[in-house]
Amino acid sequence: MDIRPVQPGDQAALIAFFHRMPESDRTFFKEDIDDPHVLESWARPGGARVIAVEHGEVFGSVAVVPLHGWSSHVGEVRLVVDPERRGHGIGRALAQRAVREAMDMSLAKLVVDVIAEQEALIGMFCALGFEPEALLVDHVRDRSGQVRDLLVLANSVESQFASMSAAGIVDSL
Repeated sequence: MDIRPVQPGDQAALIAFFHRMPESDRTFFKEDIDDPHVLESWARPGGARVIAVEHGEVFGSVAVVPLHGWSSHVGEVRLVVDPERRGHGIGRALAQRAVREAMDMSLAKLVVDVIAEQEALIGMFCALGFEPEALLVDHVRDRSGQVRDLLVLANSVESQFASMSAAGIVDSL
Protein backbone atom coordinates (compact mmCIF):
# COMPACT_ATOMS: atom_id res chain seq x y z
CA MET A 1 0.00 0.00 0.00
CA ASP A 2 1.37 3.39 -1.01
CA ILE A 3 0.58 6.47 1.08
CA ARG A 4 1.10 9.60 -0.98
CA PRO A 5 -0.32 13.04 -1.76
CA VAL A 6 -3.32 13.28 -4.07
CA GLN A 7 -2.15 13.84 -7.65
CA PRO A 8 -3.83 15.02 -10.82
CA GLY A 9 -5.43 11.94 -12.32
CA ASP A 10 -6.60 10.52 -8.97
CA GLN A 11 -10.10 11.95 -9.36
CA ALA A 12 -11.77 8.81 -10.77
CA ALA A 13 -10.24 6.60 -8.07
CA LEU A 14 -11.33 9.11 -5.39
CA ILE A 15 -14.89 9.17 -6.75
CA ALA A 16 -15.02 5.37 -6.70
CA PHE A 17 -13.62 5.34 -3.15
CA PHE A 18 -16.11 7.84 -1.76
CA HIS A 19 -19.03 6.14 -3.50
CA ARG A 20 -18.13 2.90 -1.69
CA MET A 21 -18.76 4.65 1.61
CA PRO A 22 -22.01 3.71 3.30
CA GLU A 23 -24.66 6.41 3.57
CA SER A 24 -24.17 6.47 7.34
CA ASP A 25 -20.54 7.60 6.81
CA ARG A 26 -21.35 10.08 4.05
CA THR A 27 -23.60 11.97 6.46
CA PHE A 28 -20.55 13.28 8.25
CA PHE A 29 -18.43 14.43 5.30
CA LYS A 30 -17.74 18.16 5.51
CA GLU A 31 -17.14 18.56 1.78
CA ASP A 32 -19.36 17.82 -1.19
CA ILE A 33 -17.49 14.81 -2.56
CA ASP A 34 -20.08 14.49 -5.32
CA ASP A 35 -18.79 17.74 -6.81
CA PRO A 36 -15.97 16.82 -9.22
CA HIS A 37 -14.42 20.28 -8.74
CA VAL A 38 -13.95 19.56 -5.04
CA LEU A 39 -11.99 16.37 -5.66
CA GLU A 40 -10.10 18.00 -8.52
CA SER A 41 -8.99 20.81 -6.19
CA TRP A 42 -7.39 18.30 -3.82
CA ALA A 43 -4.51 17.75 -6.26
CA ARG A 44 -3.58 21.43 -6.34
CA PRO A 45 -0.43 22.53 -4.52
CA GLY A 46 -0.79 24.01 -1.06
CA GLY A 47 -3.07 21.46 0.51
CA ALA A 48 -2.35 18.46 2.67
CA ARG A 49 -4.43 15.72 1.05
CA VAL A 50 -2.99 12.24 1.26
CA ILE A 51 -4.40 8.91 0.09
CA ALA A 52 -3.66 5.24 0.66
CA VAL A 53 -3.52 3.57 -2.75
CA GLU A 54 -3.00 0.00 -3.90
CA HIS A 55 -3.03 -0.99 -7.59
CA GLY A 56 -4.66 2.33 -8.49
CA GLU A 57 -7.51 1.88 -6.01
CA VAL A 58 -7.94 4.31 -3.10
CA PHE A 59 -8.59 2.75 0.31
CA GLY A 60 -8.14 5.74 2.58
CA SER A 61 -7.90 9.51 2.61
CA VAL A 62 -6.70 12.08 5.12
CA ALA A 63 -6.67 15.84 4.92
CA VAL A 64 -5.21 18.45 7.21
CA VAL A 65 -7.32 21.57 6.75
CA PRO A 66 -5.86 24.71 8.37
CA LEU A 67 -8.30 26.86 10.29
CA HIS A 68 -8.40 30.64 9.85
CA GLY A 69 -8.03 33.82 11.88
CA TRP A 70 -7.29 33.36 15.54
CA SER A 71 -7.14 29.58 15.02
CA SER A 72 -4.69 29.70 12.12
CA HIS A 73 -2.21 27.62 14.17
CA VAL A 74 -4.74 24.74 14.25
CA GLY A 75 -5.44 22.13 11.58
CA GLU A 76 -8.48 19.90 11.32
CA VAL A 77 -7.93 16.24 10.45
CA ARG A 78 -10.45 14.63 8.10
CA LEU A 79 -9.91 10.88 7.83
CA VAL A 80 -11.88 8.32 5.83
CA VAL A 81 -11.03 4.62 5.43
CA ASP A 82 -12.79 2.07 3.24
CA PRO A 83 -15.13 0.03 5.49
CA GLU A 84 -13.69 -3.22 4.12
CA ARG A 85 -10.17 -2.14 5.16
CA ARG A 86 -10.86 -0.73 8.62
CA GLY A 87 -8.94 -2.29 11.48
CA HIS A 88 -5.90 -3.02 9.29
CA GLY A 89 -3.74 0.01 10.19
CA ILE A 90 -4.60 2.25 7.23
CA GLY A 91 -6.29 4.86 9.42
CA ARG A 92 -3.38 4.86 11.87
CA ALA A 93 -0.83 5.29 9.07
CA LEU A 94 -2.84 8.12 7.53
CA ALA A 95 -3.31 9.85 10.91
CA GLN A 96 0.44 9.63 11.53
CA ARG A 97 1.04 11.13 8.10
CA ALA A 98 -1.37 13.95 9.04
CA VAL A 99 0.91 14.83 11.97
CA ARG A 100 3.87 15.07 9.60
CA GLU A 101 1.86 17.20 7.17
CA ALA A 102 0.85 19.48 10.06
CA MET A 103 4.53 19.95 10.97
CA ASP A 104 5.32 20.80 7.35
CA MET A 105 2.49 23.37 7.46
CA SER A 106 3.86 24.86 10.73
CA LEU A 107 0.67 24.04 12.62
CA ALA A 108 0.89 23.74 16.40
CA LYS A 109 -2.29 21.78 17.05
CA LEU A 110 -4.51 19.23 15.33
CA VAL A 111 -8.15 18.58 16.09
CA VAL A 112 -10.48 15.88 14.84
CA ASP A 113 -14.26 15.69 15.18
CA VAL A 114 -15.54 12.20 15.96
CA ILE A 115 -19.05 10.95 16.59
CA ALA A 116 -18.96 9.95 20.26
CA GLU A 117 -20.22 6.41 19.46
CA GLN A 118 -17.18 5.62 17.28
CA GLU A 119 -15.18 3.96 20.05
CA ALA A 120 -12.62 2.24 17.82
CA LEU A 121 -11.83 5.49 16.02
CA ILE A 122 -11.57 7.39 19.30
CA GLY A 123 -9.26 4.68 20.65
CA MET A 124 -7.03 4.90 17.59
CA PHE A 125 -6.67 8.68 17.86
CA CYS A 126 -6.09 8.52 21.63
CA ALA A 127 -3.36 5.91 21.07
CA LEU A 128 -1.72 8.45 18.75
CA GLY A 129 -1.69 11.11 21.47
CA PHE A 130 -4.98 12.88 20.83
CA GLU A 131 -7.01 13.72 23.92
CA PRO A 132 -10.68 14.57 24.40
CA GLU A 133 -11.08 18.32 24.46
CA ALA A 134 -14.82 18.90 24.11
CA LEU A 135 -18.08 16.99 24.03
CA LEU A 136 -20.86 18.70 22.11
CA VAL A 137 -24.15 17.04 23.02
CA ASP A 138 -26.70 16.53 20.22
CA HIS A 139 -24.44 18.56 17.92
CA VAL A 140 -24.67 16.50 14.71
CA ARG A 141 -27.81 15.45 12.85
CA ASP A 142 -27.45 12.50 10.48
CA ARG A 143 -29.43 12.11 7.26
CA SER A 144 -32.16 10.17 9.05
CA GLY A 145 -32.66 13.07 11.46
CA GLN A 146 -31.09 11.41 14.50
CA VAL A 147 -28.92 13.73 16.60
CA ARG A 148 -25.59 12.52 17.92
CA ASP A 149 -22.91 13.76 20.28
CA LEU A 150 -19.69 15.09 18.78
CA LEU A 151 -16.36 14.58 20.50
CA VAL A 152 -13.49 16.91 19.65
CA LEU A 153 -10.05 15.34 20.10
CA ALA A 154 -6.90 17.47 20.10
CA ASN A 155 -3.17 16.90 19.79
CA SER A 156 -0.07 19.06 20.19
CA VAL A 157 1.68 18.58 16.87
CA GLU A 158 5.21 19.23 18.12
CA SER A 159 5.02 16.79 21.04
CA GLN A 160 3.38 14.13 18.87
CA PHE A 161 5.98 14.58 16.13
CA ALA A 162 8.76 14.30 18.74
CA SER A 163 7.25 11.05 20.07
CA MET A 164 6.93 9.65 16.56
CA SER A 165 10.52 10.65 15.79
CA ALA A 166 11.82 8.95 18.93
CA ALA A 167 9.95 5.79 17.96
CA GLY A 168 11.40 5.87 14.42
CA ILE A 169 7.96 6.29 12.84
CA VAL A 170 8.71 9.59 11.06
CA ASP A 171 11.26 8.04 8.73
CA SER A 172 8.67 5.64 7.34
CA LEU A 173 6.12 8.34 6.49
